[in-house]
Amino acid sequence: MLANHKNYFFSIFFVLCSFETNAEENPYIYIDTNAQLMVETLKKNKQLFANDRDLFEDKIKEIFEPMIDFRLIAASVMGKKYYFKATKDERVEFIEIFKDSLLDTYAETLAQWEDQVIETIFVEYDSEKAPKSIEVKQELNTGDSIYPILYKLRKTENGWAIINIIINGVNLGLTFRNQFRALADEHDENVTLTIKNWVSDAGNAGIDG
Repeated sequence: MLANHKNYFFSIFFVLCSFETNAEENPYIYIDTNAQLMVETLKKNKQLFANDRDLFEDKIKEIFEPMIDFRLIAASVMGKKYYFKATKDERVEFIEIFKDSLLDTYAETLAQWEDQVIETIFVEYDSEKAPKSIEVKQELNTGDSIYPILYKLRKTENGWAIINIIINGVNLGLTFRNQFRALADEHDENVTLTIKNWVSDAGNAGIDG
């Protein structure tokens, strides 16, 4: 079990991230294969978190950072109002702050992983008829409970990219977007202050076990 349930949501968000892939790869295989690869990576490097946290984080970033569409996710979190209110430099700044906040939280979460089991629900897939966006479902078995996970991906020229996740009914993108709006309200809609005070927090996403 995870010792810190508050950060568990982040571990689910990033467990699906991947090594290199091509644009025609089956997204179900893409998600499943790399979910299992990530689990193995966590098991092999668990002690590294305590011995060399920077190296531990580097291993994580090397795996999933290139495959997440942080630009699209960050823009969605800001929302149309604040995205267009922000300067170009502020948009770039938030992408980096948003990304780093997730990476830091994830690194701490990974050190607490135990023997979780993730199963992908496969459906028939035809690459020639497939849409540009697709949903892939998985189930997380913690031993005590089973939680549904829904990944939203879009196809880019570089392959499939993760743009959102819904776990146990909790929408990650919407949760962060609401948090950004609330933070903006606290700072009288000052985008600069909102960005500088951003801290990712998705709670426990309804996971108790």
